[in-house]
Amino acid sequence: MTAAFEPCEEGGFIAYVQEISGINTQGETLEEAKANLAEAVNLVFEEMRATSRKGEANKIITQTMSFSF
Repeated sequence: MTAAFEPCEEGGFIAYVQEISGINTQGETLEEAKANLAEAVNLVFEEMRATSRKGEANKIITQTMSFSF
């Protein structure tokens, strides 16, 4: 993923991920924009994982297995 940070005329930065629309944020400093973008990416992926598993819980079979060679 490519993170982009654009300075704003009024100060601060706009931050977004170029390859994924909808992941964007801002910050007063570059460091704040980076931290906010990392949080936004994590939140989007958490939501994607949660959404992809809704309704499938009763279809998934899990079992702990061990192997010896």
